[in-house]
Amino acid sequence: MKQIVAQAFAALAENLRFFTRLPLGGSTRPPDFSKVGWAAPLAGAIVGSLGATVFLTMRKIGLPGIISATLAVAGEIALTGGLHEDGLADVADGFGGGRDREAKLAIMRDSRIGAYGAIALCLILLLRIEAIGALARPYSAFAAAAFVLAAAAARAAALAPLSWASPARADGVGASARALDASVLTGAAGTLAVLATALGLLSLELVRAFFACVVGAAVARLFVTLAQRQIGGQTGDVCGATAEIVQVAVLLALLIGGRDT
Repeated sequence: MKQIVAQAFAALAENLRFFTRLPLGGSTRPPDFSKVGWAAPLAGAIVGSLGATVFLTMRKIGLPGIISATLAVAGEIALTGGLHEDGLADVADGFGGGRDREAKLAIMRDSRIGAYGAIALCLILLLRIEAIGALARPYSAFAAAAFVLAAAAARAAALAPLSWASPARADGVGASARALDASVLTGAAGTLAVLATALGLLSLELVRAFFACVVGAAVARLFVTLAQRQIGGQTGDVCGATAEIVQVAVLLALLIGGRDT
C-alpha cells in the first residue's frame, strides 16, 4: 500500500514538474506520460485550486467578479509560466500565417508573436475571465469549482494529441514525448471523471460537470483533427493549444443552463 501511494505521489510530482514552475527538480524533458499520464488531471486540479483560492480571496475582500477572475487567471498563468498560452499563440500564428505545412511549422517554431497569436491570446483570456466572472453569479463557490474542473480537463486534453496524432516534425516536445496508447488517455479520463464527480456533488451538479467534460473532449477531438489537416500531426504547441482551448470550452459549457443570471 505504501508503495502504491508513493508511486501515485511520484506520478503527480512528475506532472506538476512539467505543467508548472514549482521547484520540484528533475529533468526538463517531458515525463513518460505512458506511466504517469493518469495523474495529469490531478496536477491540473492543483493548478486550478490556486486560481480558485485567489478568486475566492479577492471576492472575500470585496472585489468585483471580473477583477477577481482576472487576478485568478493571472495567478494561474504565473504558476504555469504561460505554457499553454504560448502554445496557443504559436499555433494561431502558424495556422493563420503559413501557406503550407513547412511554412506553418517554421512560424510555430519562431518565438516572436504575430498578429494571429496576439488576437488568439486576447480572445482566449477574455473568454476565460468573462466566463469565470459569469459563473460567480449567483455565488462564488460555483466559479471556484469550475476553475478546478476546467484546469483538470485542460491537462487531460494536453495528452490527447499524443494519442490521436503522430508527431508533425522529427524533433521538439511533441516528438520527444512518447506516443500514447489509448489506455493512457482512458486512465486520464477516469481520473477526470472522479474529479468531476466530486466537484459535481460539492457544487457543480453531476450532469453539468459531466456535460462540460464531454464538450471538452469533443473540442479536443476537433482541434486535433484541425492540426492533422494543417500540419500533418501534433507538436508540443498543439498539445498546449488543445489544453487552452478545452479549458475555455469547459468553462463555457458550465454556463449553459442559466448560470450567468
